[in-house]
Amino acid sequence: MSSESLSLHGRARRRPADAAEPVSSLLRQRRRQAWLLVLPALLVLAAIAGWPLLRTIWFSLTNAQLADLTQSQFVGLDNYIGENGVLRDPAWWSAVANTLEFSVVSVTLETLLGLGVAILLNTPSRVRSLLRAAVLVPWAIPTIVSAKMWSWMLNDQYGVINVILQQLGLIDHPLAFIADPDLAFPTIILVDVWKTTPFMALLMLAALQMVPSDCYEAARIDGVPRWRVFRHITLPLILPGVLVAMVFRALDALRVFDLIYVMTSNSRLTKSMSIYVREQLVDFQQVGFGSASAIVLFLLISMFTLGYMVFSRRRMQGV
Repeated sequence: MSSESLSLHGRARRRPADAAEPVSSLLRQRRRQAWLLVLPALLVLAAIAGWPLLRTIWFSLTNAQLADLTQSQFVGLDNYIGENGVLRDPAWWSAVANTLEFSVVSVTLETLLGLGVAILLNTPSRVRSLLRAAVLVPWAIPTIVSAKMWSWMLNDQYGVINVILQQLGLIDHPLAFIADPDLAFPTIILVDVWKTTPFMALLMLAALQMVPSDCYEAARIDGVPRWRVFRHITLPLILPGVLVAMVFRALDALRVFDLIYVMTSNSRLTKSMSIYVREQLVDFQQVGFGSASAIVLFLLISMFTLGYMVFSRRRMQGV
């Protein structure tokens, strides 16, 4: 082989590497620009959320009291794993169990009902726009207002729900939905499902509208039953949107406070982790212990979020 041909062969082999250099340089430039654009928001977020978080972490390592925060002493991890630490408090673990039960049951029901409502709203109809507006009414009502409203309607003395159930012959006597230990927690879950199902339906409706219509037309031409179309076409295509909706809702459910507190206050049977934290900070004025429980709550939610991010990344890499 001549020297000229060897030279041409060498230049041909170097072309892919030479072409890759501008591409990598462009990627680095875009990443640098992206960080510069995001940096102001990160600084604002650090100022708003970072400082309170660091201050809470510091308080969790002390025996600070709400009456006088200056007279606090460093106690290390006693508020966490000490003899009377939050991780050794049965009331804390009861609150954790209540919160997990509330989150799992409510998110599951809201996902199933939200998917059904989204499919209904995605069906062509003359009143579809009106239905979309009407279904968002529960979500538009503030949580405190809806909780108080349901507390009045479910009251065993003057609640309209008991009157309706008695007139229909479903119950013989008024039921104390909020005060009865066997009914309080299921009642709260049902109220939350009524309140938040429209939010799930809205997110899933957006996912449904992203499904290409060609898929449905091909299935209709081939005579595929609707159930198989939903199972093999609709569900796989909207699954990422459904998972995102479930994560958003789960994060909100894990820190639930207002709904349970308004309806049942500090009841041990329905106390959530957020209510436990508020009780320690405000009622008992134990800033150190309450801050420790708040940090544990923060870590639990962070672990859940990181777990979902890892799961999503592995799923996308698998695809």
